[in-house]
Amino acid sequence: MTDEHARGASSGLDAARRALRELVMAATVRIHRAGVGYAIEEPGTFLGSGFFVAPNWVLTCAHVARAGEGDEVTVVYETGPGRGGAAVAGTVAATVPEHAEGAPRGNWPAPDLALVQLREPVDHDCVYVSERPAAYYGEGRVFYTGWTVMDGRLQVLDGPLSVQGTLGGWSSGVQMRLGQNDLPPGVSGGPVIDPVRGEVIGVLKSRSDRGSGGTSTGIEQLRALAVPRDGIRSEHGDLYQAVFHAHDRYHRDRQRHPDSDHLTWADVQSELQARPGRALSPDERIQLLGRLADLPPPTSTRSLLDILESLPDLPGAIPQPAPRGWRDGLGALYEGARQDGALELVLDYAMQVMAADRPFESPGTGEAEQALWEWVRQSSEGLGLRYRRSLAQRRIELLRPQHPSGPAPLPRPRRRHDPPDLVPGDQGGPPNGPDPSSYHDPSRGGLEEAHAFGRVPRPCALLELVQRGWEPDRCDWRISVARPDGEVVRLDEAERVSLDALPGPLAHPLAEAFRQCDQPGRPAVLQVALPRTLLGLAVDTWQLRAADAPLGAERPVVVRCADRDRLLDDYGPPEKDPADAEEERREREARWRWIHAHDAQPELLDCDDGLRIPVPALSRLRGLPHGAVPILCRYGDQRFEDDGVALARIVHGGFGVALWRRWRGQRDAVCGEFHRGAGDTVAGAGSAERLPELVHELRAGLRAGRAETYWADGIALLYDDPHRPLPGSDDLLEAP
Repeated sequence: MTDEHARGASSGLDAARRALRELVMAATVRIHRAGVGYAIEEPGTFLGSGFFVAPNWVLTCAHVARAGEGDEVTVVYETGPGRGGAAVAGTVAATVPEHAEGAPRGNWPAPDLALVQLREPVDHDCVYVSERPAAYYGEGRVFYTGWTVMDGRLQVLDGPLSVQGTLGGWSSGVQMRLGQNDLPPGVSGGPVIDPVRGEVIGVLKSRSDRGSGGTSTGIEQLRALAVPRDGIRSEHGDLYQAVFHAHDRYHRDRQRHPDSDHLTWADVQSELQARPGRALSPDERIQLLGRLADLPPPTSTRSLLDILESLPDLPGAIPQPAPRGWRDGLGALYEGARQDGALELVLDYAMQVMAADRPFESPGTGEAEQALWEWVRQSSEGLGLRYRRSLAQRRIELLRPQHPSGPAPLPRPRRRHDPPDLVPGDQGGPPNGPDPSSYHDPSRGGLEEAHAFGRVPRPCALLELVQRGWEPDRCDWRISVARPDGEVVRLDEAERVSLDALPGPLAHPLAEAFRQCDQPGRPAVLQVALPRTLLGLAVDTWQLRAADAPLGAERPVVVRCADRDRLLDDYGPPEKDPADAEEERREREARWRWIHAHDAQPELLDCDDGLRIPVPALSRLRGLPHGAVPILCRYGDQRFEDDGVALARIVHGGFGVALWRRWRGQRDAVCGEFHRGAGDTVAGAGSAERLPELVHELRAGLRAGRAETYWADGIALLYDDPHRPLPGSDDLLEAP
């Protein structure tokens, strides 16, 4: 039985190692010169290897990424086993070291690392990067993957390597010497993997000129990336923090994904029987790192070192470069804790993180702190009453307002979207803004309503599409200018236009409408009135001329529902007796007034940590708070019978504002970043009035290739003001 058990255990480890290899291969990419077009299999454009370290971020060697022309490269990645490669443009965002004066072409001094940011969002797998410095690595073997040219063809390969020492100083471990295998040209930039713990620890840098093997650089050398001189003012203000926060949230969200049939890195690490730091299982580590990544980073490396030095059992020397992010601090604890105190040390560290100063606040910071506390509380349940009570007391101290004269409300932190010298309510009126009671008069028109909120109304362009019931692939259209006083001036119209032919016929009249509405530096809003069957139409992606940016990147583009009064007729009997029309109108206006007078609150409706769930029934939608802004993560993922009318149900529930993204059909795609980004956008906007402009900024960021906006790919906004009614949709089209 012992032999059979041993054979079974060995077979299980072999299967886990094979699964680890597949995870690494799926995330390994090749780097080509910029502008290769369709010639992605051409060896002459091939520069070297790399791997996805976070969503839309590739790590490689600086000498690989900078070997092409300028700072542009092409990243070629596998879309799936046997599916072939896909190419996407990338920009070299940073190198370590930053400059290499005098370095020969194709070479770069150590550490020789580069981060490449994709120019557009794609779905792909990411490696798991160790939070421990490579200097702690004590095993005898690693394995690698990379691309090379064999027999005139580009091929991916992998293999084992022995660890033969380090280069660059005993304390820093800048490079690891590797041997006992050939490293062919092209594999530089590929990942080096610890097969025991199942995590990436380094990047292949060079091959030996004599014999086999070469060198690798520890990934912790990325901590040497430049720190913003003016401090960290947002998560994306520090490249190192942005990349590794995205990395840790990706793996947390991937682990939570209930609708995937693929093994995760934590699954494979568990099968390898890895035990990070003796205190945590791989899943516990993933969950903790994901919660830490939801918080703002340390204010500085010094502040993080102060936290580590305040903890018991810290190792005497901290490897260089020093820890920089919360994940680095956790990795520094692994070597110092006693076996019986390892978990307590991790929990003490998490409590210190909760108490740390914040370089900035985001709308989700409070929820992230609460989630981290819940993890600490649950993890401490087996540690004894005295320790659990001490944690609870420390939590109470954190929640207690720090005012010498007694409790007092803490000032609201400045929102990231607030103007520099203005916060909501500071408009020369009452201290808390206009009196909310003034918003409950449904007889107010759009102009008066706008002035009540302290904003100057502006004209906007209005596009109306009317689908022809007997020809669903064709529509009639009108283009008008909607003036602030409610008057709508029609500019042009046409009948029986193919939906596939749009936006060609609209280019000239839309350009005229924009000319009549735009102000210098302030492009007018385009309102698009659509029937419920076309609410998902991607109008924001239209380009009026080939050289133009998409409409949504040039100006705010919002959707309105043109057939609200006929919503129930087409998707079956109502779930309860339909409300009186007047009562329904009052409810809709009350919701609109509320989210423009108070902070809007995000309400995710169709996704639960990656599990597709049906949009709630009409009765439940109507029971949501007036401050709720519905969010759909999976619009277009038709899994339930009534998915086709999900948006229509939201509209009929009285909501004039809703946010969604067009689903691209990637079943296993991790959607945590969209949940977080959409929630922060809604909560951080304050009044819903700012959402059209914020969504416009996100689309412009996507167009400009800013990685922090990639979560918003396909985003759409319903913004349907009940005080600015649409022209009668039943009117016959007439020449203007």
